[in-house]
Amino acid sequence: MANAAPADRLQARVESLRGQYGKKGFVVVAAEPWVVIGDEAPEMVERRAEGTVAWATERLQAAYFDDDPAELVEIWLFADSKSYYRNAKKIFDDEPDTPFGYYTYEHEALIMNIASGGGTLVHEMVHPLMRANFPTCPSWFNEGLASLYEQCGEQDGEIVGYTNWRLAGLQEALAARTVPSFEWLLATTEDGFYREDPGTNYGQARYLCYWLQEQGTLRAFYRDFVAAAQTDPTGIATLRKHVGTDDLEDFAEQWRRFVLDLRFEG
Repeated sequence: MANAAPADRLQARVESLRGQYGKKGFVVVAAEPWVVIGDEAPEMVERRAEGTVAWATERLQAAYFDDDPAELVEIWLFADSKSYYRNAKKIFDDEPDTPFGYYTYEHEALIMNIASGGGTLVHEMVHPLMRANFPTCPSWFNEGLASLYEQCGEQDGEIVGYTNWRLAGLQEALAARTVPSFEWLLATTEDGFYREDPGTNYGQARYLCYWLQEQGTLRAFYRDFVAAAQTDPTGIATLRKHVGTDDLEDFAEQWRRFVLDLRFEG
């Protein structure tokens, strides 16, 4: 199947998964370039495939991503927490460390507790798309952009992120002035971003992306970051360009006031 056209590979995977899991109560549908597998009613799985997966894919690709993931990525939508934990173990031999969902490179799969909502699904979809289009993307921007679309909608045909539940914790830390500098955040390695998180890395990265979005420069930032990645692997020079100053301490104070003025009614 390695030489088959992408559409043929997709359909072959759909048929294979239907044969393997259809009798076990799973519905399998194609939502190019993904395969969606769910254990809810067929009409609900199809609605999620069209209304969330296809909707977000079209808009994320229009905004950022030219290339589909090289490998076919399966999106597993488990109906509730019980199904999620049981089937993550049974099908993938995984024990999730999050109640919402995650992307596994090993299995090229998004494994979701869809009862927790579609926001985490869109978040996790960003990761394989980023991997295909910007493989050297640092964790701060990979997670910042993905987190931006945990709470999202559409304006003028484009995907936009809204304020979300991460805001309260970030505002508390900003008020206490315990949020690290942008120089520190952007310099984090993958291990540093995830393992040395003072509790604000995701929120800080998300609301930096949110600020760029609200200034109308997020997509240009992404394109410039990709183009300059060899000489600016952390994105700090690109950020300075897009915030209009070399003094990131001064920008951080402006951004701090911006974030403290935001509201989320969740």
